[in-house]
Amino acid sequence: MIVVHVFLQGGKMASNVLGNGEFSFDNKRRTGLPKIQTQKTDDENVVCHDDSATPVKAQTLDELHSLQKKKSAPTTPIKSPHVFGVAVSEEERQKQQLQSISASLASLTRETGPKVVKGDPARQAETPKVQHPVHHHPTPTLNVSDSGLKFTHILYNLSPAELYEQAIKYEKGSFITSSGALATLSGAKTGRSPRDKRVVRDETTEDDLWWGKGSPNIEMDEQTFLINRERAVDYLCSLEKVFVNDQFLNWDPNNRIKVRIVSARAYHSLFMHNMCIRPTPEELEDFGTPDFTIYNAGQFPCNRYTHYMTSSTSIDINLARREMVILGTQYAGEMKKGLFGVMHYLMPKRNILSLHSGCNMGKEGDVALFFGLSGTGKTTLSTDHNRYLIGDDEHCWSEHGVSNIEGGCYAKCIDLSREKEPDIWNAIKFGTVLENVVFEDHTREVDYTDKSVTENTRAAYPIEYIPNAKIPCVGPHPKNVILLACDAFGVLPPVSKLNLAQTMYHFISGYTALVAGTEDGIKEPTATFSACFGAAFIMLHPTKYAAMLAEKMQKHGATGWLVNTGWSGGSYGSGSRIKLAYTRKIIDAIHSGALLNAEYKKTEVFGLEIPTALKGVPSEILDPANTWPDKKAHKDTLLKLGGLFRKNFEVFTNYKIGTDGNLTEEILAAGPTF
Repeated sequence: MIVVHVFLQGGKMASNVLGNGEFSFDNKRRTGLPKIQTQKTDDENVVCHDDSATPVKAQTLDELHSLQKKKSAPTTPIKSPHVFGVAVSEEERQKQQLQSISASLASLTRETGPKVVKGDPARQAETPKVQHPVHHHPTPTLNVSDSGLKFTHILYNLSPAELYEQAIKYEKGSFITSSGALATLSGAKTGRSPRDKRVVRDETTEDDLWWGKGSPNIEMDEQTFLINRERAVDYLCSLEKVFVNDQFLNWDPNNRIKVRIVSARAYHSLFMHNMCIRPTPEELEDFGTPDFTIYNAGQFPCNRYTHYMTSSTSIDINLARREMVILGTQYAGEMKKGLFGVMHYLMPKRNILSLHSGCNMGKEGDVALFFGLSGTGKTTLSTDHNRYLIGDDEHCWSEHGVSNIEGGCYAKCIDLSREKEPDIWNAIKFGTVLENVVFEDHTREVDYTDKSVTENTRAAYPIEYIPNAKIPCVGPHPKNVILLACDAFGVLPPVSKLNLAQTMYHFISGYTALVAGTEDGIKEPTATFSACFGAAFIMLHPTKYAAMLAEKMQKHGATGWLVNTGWSGGSYGSGSRIKLAYTRKIIDAIHSGALLNAEYKKTEVFGLEIPTALKGVPSEILDPANTWPDKKAHKDTLLKLGGLFRKNFEVFTNYKIGTDGNLTEEILAAGPTF
């Protein structure tokens, strides 16, 4: 230890070098300055410690920056794939992976795909050189094009942090919010475009898919699909870089689907990173050829002069080729729901029921499915702190039980608050994509009440951001199937127990009622029907899904319930909304099994079984007829709603279920009777 001594020597500074390791300064020309002296000592408490460090192992700033990052390694050893007993090197595996991606991006009019190389072009020191074979004869160059001479850089399965960097640097409208989420803009389209969605009608789909009146499947021919595919692939290959995600759908390991998403925006790549199931490094090693591929060229429009095109937007699915093309829309939800539609086709072929539902599981292993359209409370009621969340939107029911199709959640953000939805609020953090939200310019705090961009503001985040999520997202066979309806007419009971035929009838109907404003300012309810509670996404006829649901419910002893979260004591405007606390008591009684032991009576018109009493819920509201002061108005409204159900069901009456069609008659008999 060195000690510094300060002393005056005759009013002058002395300068001497001493033999014992101390030294001093002596300046006779200056007076009044102290003498500074240092010497070694063993007293550790005299002065501070020496905190000097070893210099960095870098000669330039570039070298220093290169030391900042290191290559991550898998957490467990990777099994080396073997070809005919020979281990494949890392270099060869990378080559095979790039060949697979190049094949995905191949034009149908050229024999090979583009030249691809991994990495951000902005960080490439030089363009990789390609070794060309030596030819001793002239090589024809008729098919050479500018795009064929360039490299396409592949940003492969980037992490959220890397995608943040790409979005903020290159995509206008990308910002980090105060919670750490990435705020993005989806361009002119802030929602799905169902009228621009097309499905190729060919030998594969002619007899399998639901076509015609009421169907969401608008047909196109294969030639038009190939034209749009070529347009999308050419656009993507013309870019300096594209994002490629290799991920999975379905948490059931026996029925997992490999998907590849090729996109032009970091926003789209991060969105799908969150929404699909994320592979481990080990799973990525053996990913191989995808089962389905999405070409998202949403920044580039389709050609309106192309057959079947009605706008500059087109979302095209070819089930035979296992491909989807997106042109003219940057709304990320098109990818999520497009893949859901594909699962609605692929899974039933394996005798697996695909479902547009929420799903949770109690601590005793009892699983419940929640079906409901927007505004019915599906997300709120399926998110229960006393139960595990298997998923919030898309599921499969196989012989093994239920499984979530996705790896994330896509939650509405309009009017979001910490008090109403604490789990969603807390999930909006680093890694989450916030679509089309408005935030304060300086603090970057999001105003979830602001609809300046759109009312359809959304958050996409990994499901593990929910504290009580069950990972892996699988569970046993459901015990309860809950159909939710927000009945603004106020005539459906708060809860009804359904038999199998009634469950199928109401499942096919997919009813809720919305409140719409009229020109003179008077608001009245409007009935909305969406087959299987998700008509926009189904591929087969609704009765096929209903028959599968009834079969599985019967086999595994599940009970069907119809729960009204809407109005009581009158329609919208005269009655009042059923309290959420009462609905939660009803759901709790369903989970516990208490409702199975209640006494029941049957209602008029719809013939629903309703309990006469339920703990925690006023008995008078269990039968809507008791809550209406005007009994005639109640009866008239009940008949009106029954008529709307009948009219909606007319499109399904001519479709036979089973060989003899008896099941069709049974379902029709389960509807309203006058």
